[in-house]
Amino acid sequence: MIKRLLLFLILASMTVLGQSEQETFENADLESQWGVISNDWSYKVGDDIEWSNPEFDDASWEKQSSPYLKAPASKEDNNKKEIVWLRKKLKTNYKSNQQLVLRINQTGASEIYLDGKLIHRLGSVSTNPDSIVFYNPNKDLLSFPLVSNTEQLLAVRYVNAAAQFPLYSVNKEGIILRVATLNHSNHDDPPLKQFTYGYYVIFGVGLLMFILFLSYYFFFPSERVNLYFALSSLFFALFVIAVLKSVYTHNVFVFGDFLAGIFIAAHAILALYCIYKILNKKLGFVFKIILILGILYIPMLFVISYELISPILSILVLFDTIRVSFLSLKTNRKGALIFLIFGGLNIFFWIGIIANELSLLEIPNLWVYQPFALLFVPCSLALYLGYSFGINSQSLQNKLIEVEQLSEEKQQLLADQNIKLEKEVVARTADLMATLDNLKATQSQLIQSEKMASLGELTAGIAHEIQNPLNFVNNFSEVSNELLLEMNEAISKSNYDEVREIVTDVKTNLEKINYHGKRAEAIVQGMLQHSRVNPGLEEPTDINALCDEFLRLAYHGLRAKDKSFNASLITNFDESIKHIKVVPQDLGRVILNLMTNAFYAVNERSAEAKRKGYEYESTVSVSTKSIGDFVEIKVSDNGNGIPKRILEKIFQPFFTTKPSGKGTGLGLSLSYDIIKAHDGTLKVETIENDGASEKSGTIFIIHLPKR
Repeated sequence: MIKRLLLFLILASMTVLGQSEQETFENADLESQWGVISNDWSYKVGDDIEWSNPEFDDASWEKQSSPYLKAPASKEDNNKKEIVWLRKKLKTNYKSNQQLVLRINQTGASEIYLDGKLIHRLGSVSTNPDSIVFYNPNKDLLSFPLVSNTEQLLAVRYVNAAAQFPLYSVNKEGIILRVATLNHSNHDDPPLKQFTYGYYVIFGVGLLMFILFLSYYFFFPSERVNLYFALSSLFFALFVIAVLKSVYTHNVFVFGDFLAGIFIAAHAILALYCIYKILNKKLGFVFKIILILGILYIPMLFVISYELISPILSILVLFDTIRVSFLSLKTNRKGALIFLIFGGLNIFFWIGIIANELSLLEIPNLWVYQPFALLFVPCSLALYLGYSFGINSQSLQNKLIEVEQLSEEKQQLLADQNIKLEKEVVARTADLMATLDNLKATQSQLIQSEKMASLGELTAGIAHEIQNPLNFVNNFSEVSNELLLEMNEAISKSNYDEVREIVTDVKTNLEKINYHGKRAEAIVQGMLQHSRVNPGLEEPTDINALCDEFLRLAYHGLRAKDKSFNASLITNFDESIKHIKVVPQDLGRVILNLMTNAFYAVNERSAEAKRKGYEYESTVSVSTKSIGDFVEIKVSDNGNGIPKRILEKIFQPFFTTKPSGKGTGLGLSLSYDIIKAHDGTLKVETIENDGASEKSGTIFIIHLPKR
């Protein structure tokens, strides 16, 4: 009843106006109020343009007196889209110079005739239902040229075209005609203006609350109730838009009732949900029933006007709000009191509206405040959320003050702790720097040790290489000594021809001694270069000669340690390779390391072959090849190969598969770094021994740029 009355007043605002100044056209003071043309109308269902003629006799027509003019219900049901003609004779003694105007509201289309002349066509009237065009002028002002003290005939050709949905509605159908002066029409009744403006005000309030609480949610996403209330306020604003659209549109707003019903239901249920959340109440049986009714409410809007069924949902929400608030008085007294007070005011207001309509109370223009009554629940929520926000802000401010006080009290302690920490950091930093220096020194020592280890590998080979020139020096020295003795004897005999021959032989021997001495010097010089601590400079180097030299040195070095060791040495050098710029001692160290590893691998497999009794021939090969802008060096062996599980680790520092004392684990790591420093690459390919296969082995591949 409450909502029905409210929404009826909204959708038929001019009817409300008639209630506030309900005077017939004949009795109204048209300069101060609207007069409704409602009495003594003659009507007939059918269509004949002659019926607009003032001379036509309508004595046999039926009569009706009503603000809303249409065919009676019994005829309307049988002639839903039939045209009805309405005629009335008017005579007024209105003498003001003010022009008269019409204001018409209708639920169909009409043509207005005065003394047989068409003065207004509102929509399109037709006997064909599909050709009818609905048009409702609403608050538009229409000219009405009545002549004072002259009887005139007003005829209306009307066809009803109310919306098909919902099937059952409280909205009145028909056409209502009001008359006033032009001056008064521009100064509508103040209560009506307040009523209309009220809906614009509550729309603004709803939109403002939506923006405000949505902003609260964005800043404080943990407070999700702000989001729910923002959505509730949005639906409230959309409800007001739908209502105003229905009131002020000229055409049929087909889904106006449907949308208004959905928006007001969503607003009410979300508002109730917010109240549950604020009061920390579980969504019990009553809320679930209301929610189910809200869901069933949506399809019912196609059958029954929301003005009839929304009051039921609204009353349930209102009374459940009061129930939950009453139950929360002990746990959240302030919130419960706010909702109880606003809920009580809401109930008392609507009771006053009903009593006023039933003439039990006399409160002038109480209906004007109906729009603001819709704000009771939203305002209670906004008030509590604002109060809660203020409490939280105050609590946060108090905590900030406590933190500041605590900061001041503990400031000295923190300063002392900072000083202590700074001292500890300095001490720890000094320890770390010392440890780092030790690590660097140890690293340098390890690298030098690896260099010296490789030098040790060279020692036996160098000794073998240097032995040959030394043997020549010794032999030619002994021969020269014997020749000098013979020369002394020849001098004593004055045999100068023999002396000259002996001098020639001695000179030849000395040249050979010099040659082999320089050869020994070159071998020693190479050893000294290899043992340098500082990195050398790049210089043009014969790669083939370098590889051949270090292959021979590595082999003889291992032979010196193990006389039983023997291996086939295979070389395949690309003679087209010219000198390329490298650091010879560094590259020699790499080749020596790869050769040493290769000889170690074939020696290990040779020992294994002897234990297991299968034939095996140790083979180590080195090859060079020119490939575009790079020189390729391959060092290969037919040893046992490298297991796949450790293949990715072989270039890591300190990783070795050799027994303790036989390797530092730095050889391949340093070799990788040396080749990388030359802008080259070092890769490995391997086939692991499966027991007795001769195809196993390892190939190390070096690519160096030509420069």
